[in-house]
Amino acid sequence: MAAPPRGARPSPNIWNHPATYEIENHAVDPDGRLWSAMESLATWRDRDVLDIGCGTGFHLPRFAADARSVHGVEPHPDLAALANRRTRALPNVTVSTGLAQSLPVADASIDVVHARWAYFFGPGSEPGLAEIERVVRRGATALVIDNDPTRSTFGGWFRRGYPEVDPRVVEGFWSRHGWIRTPVDMGWRFGSRADLEAVVRIEFSAPVAEAILSEHEGLEVDYAVNLWSKHFF
Repeated sequence: MAAPPRGARPSPNIWNHPATYEIENHAVDPDGRLWSAMESLATWRDRDVLDIGCGTGFHLPRFAADARSVHGVEPHPDLAALANRRTRALPNVTVSTGLAQSLPVADASIDVVHARWAYFFGPGSEPGLAEIERVVRRGATALVIDNDPTRSTFGGWFRRGYPEVDPRVVEGFWSRHGWIRTPVDMGWRFGSRADLEAVVRIEFSAPVAEAILSEHEGLEVDYAVNLWSKHFF
């Protein structure tokens, strides 16, 4: 396995378990509420899109269906290779290995930035925010998706698994930098109990995962996220 570049922020779930994370991607937002919220804030039709931390490129084809161009940036070389393979038949998609804090993208070349559970987790992500400022054009919109620990079943799990994350601090960070919060109840819906259990086990430590699974029945989880957005004028 190729090593990511120095300075990459580790993402143990997808880095170590890309096949299981693929299952998670299919379970996320089953009714399209998050995509609808994104589309209400920004259009990518005939525009240039940047997906920061694109992983295996799961979201690139959806953007590519309408966008003029889509550029995925991923720090982990093996995942970037999978994203290239996934999109090789799409002429308007390119994938590069790179970091959020030093994007391999030209100045003022992007209309829509998308980052989903990648790098931008509040305090400490200032270098990446500066890079967004550099690469966007006037009239651009940036969209960052992160967990909302203050509500939903998954939010309760997240608080249990990551008690060091203070949602008040995170929200204050984004607000100070001029970003707007849109709460979205997107949900998780799995095709089998085995899939749900596998995903929970890559998202949480073993003790937390087993406690969660002993308490939760079924194939669905109510799951709230924060969609942070900023328009550049």
